Amino acid sequence: MELIVGRDSTWSLRAWLCAKIAKVEVNELIIDLTKPDYKQTLLSYSPSGLVPALNVGESVIHDSLAIIEFFNEQSSGALFPTDELQRAEARSLCSELHSGFFQLRQQCPFSLDPVEPLAELASDLNVEIKRVESIFEQAQQPFMYQHAGAVDAFYSILAFRLQSYGITFNGKAGEYQQSLLNWPLLNQAIEVAMEWRKS
Repeated sequence: MELIVGRDSTWSLRAWLCAKIAKVEVNELIIDLTKPDYKQTLLSYSPSGLVPALNVGESVIHDSLAIIEFFNEQSSGALFPTDELQRAEARSLCSELHSGFFQLRQQCPFSLDPVEPLAELASDLNVEIKRVESIFEQAQQPFMYQHAGAVDAFYSILAFRLQSYGITFNGKAGEYQQSLLNWPLLNQAIEVAMEWRKS
């Protein structure tokens, strides 16, 4: 299997993290999204022209949520809780991050380089940060559910992004944020992302 990833792509990092949790072996093909012709290159691997994409034989899975579901099936359910309701909740949390938090994306773009901490939060951004805090408060510790899974893969990247901008939580939310930041697999993912930049 070949995982098509993009440099500095949070979606790609989430898929990579989930592959590691699920113990699914993938080879990475790295696309430099800063190049003018990157879209043309990417379209030869991904029909959507987006990353990540997963090439499996003659098939292409071209959305991160679908890729993660495929990894979950390949690993007999390693990425989601065994409890039916928790599993549905976990999927909703992943979907919320996958398609939402527009102000966070715009005002706190993901960066592997040092960024200026935010001196104050715009009201629309603060609403989304409060929502993230409420999600983090639900964690069973040290992960969201019984063991590391897709939710942790998704939100660990966000925890890293928030810390970059000087945004940290207190109480249970802060404990979960710190747990994610101390997670060896997240630290490995950040190191891998730095290596992707050199490719």
